[in-house]
Amino acid sequence: RTRRRVIGEALAGAAAVALPGLALPGLARAANVVRPWPAARPAPEFALGDLDGKTWTLAALKGRPVLLNFWATWCQPCRNEMPSLELLATRHERAGLAVLAVNYKEPAAKIQQFLQTLPFSLPILLDPDGDAASNWTPRVFPTTVLIGRDGVPRQSVIGEMDWMDGAARELVEPLLGRASR
Repeated sequence: RTRRRVIGEALAGAAAVALPGLALPGLARAANVVRPWPAARPAPEFALGDLDGKTWTLAALKGRPVLLNFWATWCQPCRNEMPSLELLATRHERAGLAVLAVNYKEPAAKIQQFLQTLPFSLPILLDPDGDAASNWTPRVFPTTVLIGRDGVPRQSVIGEMDWMDGAARELVEPLLGRASR
């Protein structure tokens, strides 16, 4: 095994202990940890294509609040939070909120098949080599990064969250403030 794989497995194991909701699907309450983005760490750039072939970049989204949600079809907590992510995006569409679902290392055909059973209309970006997930997350799924209008990440939510509850509202509302002019 490579060093990177061993570290990833160790993080996943630690998350399973620290965040039991990630390892035990069907829990009544979502388990997550909210971490501030390290102040000295710049936002990693990305250029990822979506299922329609459109390329998305963080630079092109500057001026809009962004939630980057890293997920996979095999991740039950990821599937659990998808409906609330979609509702969040709809609720804050007028404020310009962009909610992007970044899929970890799965082919488009597999994602399309998945969407037949769980329809999801948010943009799904493809991370075929896993580099975006490695740059943005501890590779625990789901992980969502909240980014301000200035393109600066604010927090990471590691684990499943109900994006319509009060705790999520406290994280999202500060991002929705007026764009600076």
